[in-house]
Amino acid sequence: MARKSTGKKRGGRRVYSEELKAEAVQMMLDGQSAQSVADHLGLSGTNLLYRWKDKLLKQSGPAASTLESRVRQLEDELRRVERERDVLKKALAIFSQRM
Repeated sequence: MARKSTGKKRGGRRVYSEELKAEAVQMMLDGQSAQSVADHLGLSGTNLLYRWKDKLLKQSGPAASTLESRVRQLEDELRRVERERDVLKKALAIFSQRM
């Protein structure tokens, strides 16, 4: 795991390495929640992570932004399909009991 900070302070703030920022953003893109990443890396909150993610995606260009929106769309669709599956399982259990 990358170091949490460089130990240097700038204006009373911690300065994080680019390596740590990239690792944190990758963890979020891999599906971990921002809160769990912040807890794992010892960060005070999630706002910092979202700023790093936005900056990294802007630097990566439109392809990364398009991929990120596509991932969000697919995650939404997956949640919808899982809900439908759960309803069908319950319906099958109910109809199986009646026979």
